[in-house]
Amino acid sequence: MSLQDPIRAAAAIERCCVLVGAPFRSALERLDECSTLYVVDDARRVLGSVDNDCARRALLRGQLLDAPIRLELCDASVAFVDEATSRANAVEVMSARGLEQIAVLTEERRLVAVHFRRAMAGNRRDDVRAVIMAGGRGSRLFPLTEHTPKPMLPVAGRPILERLVLHLVGFGITEIYLAINYLGTKIEQHFGDGTSLGCRIRYLREQRPLGTGGALALLEDAPSCATLMLNGDLVTQIDLPAMLAAHRAGGHVATMGVRRYAVAVPFGVVDVDQGRIRGFREKPSLEYLVNAGVYVLEPAAVQMVPRDTEFPITSLFERCLSDGRSVGAHTLEEDWIDVGQLESLLRARSGT
Repeated sequence: MSLQDPIRAAAAIERCCVLVGAPFRSALERLDECSTLYVVDDARRVLGSVDNDCARRALLRGQLLDAPIRLELCDASVAFVDEATSRANAVEVMSARGLEQIAVLTEERRLVAVHFRRAMAGNRRDDVRAVIMAGGRGSRLFPLTEHTPKPMLPVAGRPILERLVLHLVGFGITEIYLAINYLGTKIEQHFGDGTSLGCRIRYLREQRPLGTGGALALLEDAPSCATLMLNGDLVTQIDLPAMLAAHRAGGHVATMGVRRYAVAVPFGVVDVDQGRIRGFREKPSLEYLVNAGVYVLEPAAVQMVPRDTEFPITSLFERCLSDGRSVGAHTLEEDWIDVGQLESLLRARSGT
């Protein structure tokens, strides 16, 4: 089972199901093991759900323990996602709706898996911690950022930074540092210690701006595991385990997430060699790989960051290269928007 998968084991799913018509007692017994019980037919199609509140109401109305479970006792609205929904997105849905679990249903409403919000078996990762850079002023987005930190601007009703945190938690990364400066207290007030989001959040408080990499020197303890670093203004569905796997397979001291970026030339291009025309290209599109603001750093790389100095993260990569260390690039194919300008923010909010 990969880290982004829900629990699909037959025994685990069975614990979350009860057959319609089964004794009501069997539902009560299984509610000790899961917060929501799915009432299914013989084909495991979900007909409704029962939680503790629903069961309590049924008992108050005189439901007998050995009487069969009837659909009128169940909640007809069942929270679910489809099979294409990633673990990270499922965690986001559960957090938004205050759920501890959510069903994975087929088009025929057949139960095939269950996501659990809290750390499920084998999901929590102790081999990586995350640092999110959330201290910038967001000057290009003024006046929207005059009283709101850029990472706290909402997209689809949720702050960008909270989306990032939930994305990390969805992949089992629960040790998270937020580097803050501009309006940092608002970020602290919103997230607290991270308990409500299923993680542990600590803060790297920049007394002055330290650039895109300088806050790494504020980490109190020497790192013993890899550090996943992200810009705090990203709206993305990046497959983090895939990037970590590529980093380790390459034996790199640092890996940069890169993104394909195409530039359209609005004119016909003339290819000339020593004064002679060799050919033409009509309005070609040039493609480059650009820095996507996501990095994996080994402890040796983190320790190279100078203290109390404004330090671009690209300077760290340059130092690694000058030292002859292996530096990797991992191309991100997933949805990715850098919300640095109003146009990109509007694009993120519109979902295009």
